[in-house]
Amino acid sequence: MKSKSHFSALLTYTPTEEGGRPTPVSSGYRPGFKFPFDEKLFTGIQKFAGTELVFPGDSVHADITLLNPEQLTATIYEGMDFDFYEGDKLTGHGTVTALY
Repeated sequence: MKSKSHFSALLTYTPTEEGGRPTPVSSGYRPGFKFPFDEKLFTGIQKFAGTELVFPGDSVHADITLLNPEQLTATIYEGMDFDFYEGDKLTGHGTVTALY
């Protein structure tokens, strides 16, 4: 089943030297997203535009599909900054570039 993306974002992955992942991630990566209006992490799927792999320290445009979007879609806006995590480890930062 193909799900509809909720927004696109410019993602920047934390370099390994700064505590980021030691390995690249592929399109379909599912980190936890933390938005400034909530303390919880929300799971989402990142689909990269134009590449299949992203390395620590790189930036990429991606479409994001949230797995439980009900409480989020009305509060996300273009230009909003957010972080994404793997467990409690910060993996990177993003900025919403468009809403769908």
